[in-house]
Amino acid sequence: MKISIITAVYNRETTVAQAIKSVATQTYPQVEHLIVDGASSDGTMREVQKLAHPKMRMISEPDSGIYDALNKGVRNATGDVVGLMHSDDFFAHDKVLETVVDAFTRTGADAVYGDLDYVAADDTARVIRHWKSKDFAPRILAQGWMPPHPTLFVRRDAMMRLGLYNTDYRIAADYEAILRWFGKGKLKPAYVPEVLVKMRVGGESNRSFERILRKSREDYRALRTNGVGGVGTLAWKNLSKLPQFVTK
Repeated sequence: MKISIITAVYNRETTVAQAIKSVATQTYPQVEHLIVDGASSDGTMREVQKLAHPKMRMISEPDSGIYDALNKGVRNATGDVVGLMHSDDFFAHDKVLETVVDAFTRTGADAVYGDLDYVAADDTARVIRHWKSKDFAPRILAQGWMPPHPTLFVRRDAMMRLGLYNTDYRIAADYEAILRWFGKGKLKPAYVPEVLVKMRVGGESNRSFERILRKSREDYRALRTNGVGGVGTLAWKNLSKLPQFVTK
C-alpha cells in the first residue's frame, strides 16, 4: 500500500520544515510527499527545497485557497491512500504511517482516523487541547461528530468517486466532505485510539470572531446540504469540544 501525504502551504517558512521532517522520518517506506505551495512570498519554498528528497514532489503556483491546493494534491497523488500533513502540524511519532497501514490491512476500511493533540505554537510539548475521537456509527453524524481532519486517511479511489473538497466552502470544506463521504458515501472507517498528529493552535477557522461565525454558517449549510441535521447538530458539534480542553 502506497500512501500519498499532501502538504498545502502558503507563507509558513517557520514551520514547514518540521512538517516535512515529520513525514521523512516515518518508518513506513511506501510514501510520497506532495508539497502544494500557493506561490508563497516568504522563504517557504527555500525551506522546502533544502529538504527535498526523491520521494517528494513540489508544486508552487497561485491557488484559490487551502481546499483548492488539497484537491490539486489529491489529483496529482499516485498512492492508494491519501493523508494530510498541514504545514503547522507534525506526526506524533515515527511509526504513525505503519499504524495506519496496519489498520487498513486488518479492517479493509475505506478510511482510517485517530486522535489529535492541539499544542502551543511556542512550546509543542505543551498540549492545550486533546481531541479523543471514537468508533464511527452513522447516527453520530447527526450528533455533530466528525473525525479530527488532520488524522484522516482515505483511499484515493473513494475520494475520486465521492468527490473532493467543495471549494465553495472557504473554511468548512473538510466538514462538508466528511459529511458527504461518511453519510451519503457510506465510507467504512476504522478508528485508531491513539494520537496520530499534533497541531499548533491558531487554525484558519478560529482566527477571529468573524471567521468563527462564518465557519458556523458554513457548517450549518453543510449539514443541511447533506441531510444530516440542523441547528441542534451544530450546537452539539460545538459543545462537544469543551471536554477536549481538560488535559492531564
